[in-house]
Amino acid sequence: MRNVYLATAFLVVLTISVLGFRGTKFTHPPMDVFPELFFPGMKQQPKYKNQGASKFFADGRADRPLPAGVVAANYGPLGDALSNDSHLVSGKMADGSFAPGFPETLEVDLKFLAHGKDRFTIFCAPCHGALGDGNGITKQYGMGATPTFHDDRLRNMSEGEILNTIIHGKGNMLSYADKLTIKDRWAVIAYVRALQLAHNASTVDVAPAHKSELGIK
Repeated sequence: MRNVYLATAFLVVLTISVLGFRGTKFTHPPMDVFPELFFPGMKQQPKYKNQGASKFFADGRADRPLPAGVVAANYGPLGDALSNDSHLVSGKMADGSFAPGFPETLEVDLKFLAHGKDRFTIFCAPCHGALGDGNGITKQYGMGATPTFHDDRLRNMSEGEILNTIIHGKGNMLSYADKLTIKDRWAVIAYVRALQLAHNASTVDVAPAHKSELGIK
């Protein structure tokens, strides 16, 4: 009988510990026994509210200036509000289809390509490889589904659809909208097109002024 009483008491304590006193009003935040026991303050952490006060900073404000290099939220609903150029922002035409080519507001030159190469090397090459062939360093660690940019499917894909993938992600690829500005995204696309052209180019694609340098007649 004693064991029955002990088991019953244990079950009562366990039930209360797991479920808590449902519907009871407390003057203090409820405590999670196990997290608070081993990691005090983990769940109920201090925080500042918008436009709140702070004694930590000299100016007494909780709101702080954006740090250098932060990517502005120029995508999604805010991005649409900042620009009425659907091609530039979302890569889509007025009818909702993916737009081919680059927006007229962008100047695709060597400086633009160099910027695209820089962003591509940082954010894309680890998976897609420096040549865009899908042989990035992540493949050595088990990621074997990274596509190559040089197959016909991606070579024929419109620039707008590539932009859409950068913004929203696809498959194992997550969104890069919080890492690349609108200009960054288009610069990356321009560099991807340059990689594709270099991989599949022939002597016909060499500009006349440079053919002599390669011994092409």
